[in-house]
Amino acid sequence: MPKDTITESDEKVIMEAIQEAERNTSGEIRVHIENNCEGDVLDRATEVFAQLHMHLTKQRNGVLFYVAIKDHQFAVLGDAGINAIVPDHFWEDITAEVISHFKKQEYAAGLAKGVIMAGEQLKSHFPYDDKGDLNELSDDISFGK
Repeated sequence: MPKDTITESDEKVIMEAIQEAERNTSGEIRVHIENNCEGDVLDRATEVFAQLHMHLTKQRNGVLFYVAIKDHQFAVLGDAGINAIVPDHFWEDITAEVISHFKKQEYAAGLAKGVIMAGEQLKSHFPYDDKGDLNELSDDISFGK
């Protein structure tokens, strides 16, 4: 189980980063952690994105952080509304930052930093609207096997 690696305090750090990032944007961020990634990491992240119904946000502005701990696989995936407007290097910059922490086995710190980076970019393109902005997706971390 990935919960052997991600402690309760790690979960708290990651969830607080999600909540902080989402405070200033209508964008939605999810984190999914599992031990193994069968096949291509982007294919698996896309599959999880769909399973978590992340494509159903009103502005198509969901971001998934996908981690397969034992297989050392990571992907960050944005929905169509985000991909259409973020700079070309955006996902690569986040990936490099997160992986730099993962190499030191700082999973929570890496994910938290990546989530905050994504939130900053989302804020500039999808600002929070206090007149009806809803938290469309859970802030909880989802876990696979």
